[in-house]
Amino acid sequence: MHQRFGHMNTMIRRLVLDVLKPHIPTMLDLATALAKVNGVTGVNLSLDEVDQQTESVKATIQGEDIDYDGIEKVMKNFGAAVHSIDEVVVGKEIVKEYETLQER
Repeated sequence: MHQRFGHMNTMIRRLVLDVLKPHIPTMLDLATALAKVNGVTGVNLSLDEVDQQTESVKATIQGEDIDYDGIEKVMKNFGAAVHSIDEVVVGKEIVKEYETLQER
């Protein structure tokens, strides 16, 4: 299954998302639901920040051909919002990111 963004077919291999979610449902519940989305082979949620009503979570989602619409649907059903896509890897293989001279 290929995702459609504009006029391109894109095979999503990894997403790193900045997510804001309520305390309930738990991160475990959210991770379990995300892992069931078509194309997802692994999910890592890590707590970034907590306030009285919400949690800021870094979500790393990896797979073969991730259904982004499915990811968004799960987030919405859990009362969570994607603040930003911090990393996306697409294509036939996962490309390792290297530090450039300017970043050192």
